[in-house]
Amino acid sequence: MDLLDPLRRAAAMVPAHAGSEAGVTVADALDYLDHRELEIALGLVIELGETFDAGTTFWTLLAASAAEMNLPRAETWCRWRAAETRHGIIRAELQLLSPDRPGARRVAVPGAGVLRPLWNIGLVMPEGHPDLRIARIWVERTPELPAGGSGPIRLAPLGPQGWRHLKPGDRITMHEQAPPAGIATITQASFPA
Repeated sequence: MDLLDPLRRAAAMVPAHAGSEAGVTVADALDYLDHRELEIALGLVIELGETFDAGTTFWTLLAASAAEMNLPRAETWCRWRAAETRHGIIRAELQLLSPDRPGARRVAVPGAGVLRPLWNIGLVMPEGHPDLRIARIWVERTPELPAGGSGPIRLAPLGPQGWRHLKPGDRITMHEQAPPAGIATITQASFPA
């Protein structure tokens, strides 16, 4: 596979007027591509993907490029973003409970979508107990969230259709045992029509 091809195809999807907060444009990414600085170009195109309504094809092309460059975190992120374009984006501020509390985590939450805890999202089973749902966690801006810590996360539900009632400000609880392990406050919940 020629790494330049999927990167160039993804870069061609970026609107000319798109620019990151740091002032990066698609022209910058193309300049790095022309000089075969592929990892830098990939990072810039990924960054630009957050500035417009990038579709599944865009993220899939970038995931393929990252896989060919042996950049597993970038590949996983691009696959994550492709899934978000299909199913929606759920972001939250997660506060893990203190490690000395029952049910709380005693180790950090890995950042790249590995952990799949249960979540109480406010749904109730016919028998009256909470209808817990599974969602993977992506920790934003850091490789992991320390035990007892807090930070921004993204959620990828196993069954996204059951999460559409959530809105910013809603509080949901994370469970790995019967007592909660953390409490998340929804900051963004947007779903495709």
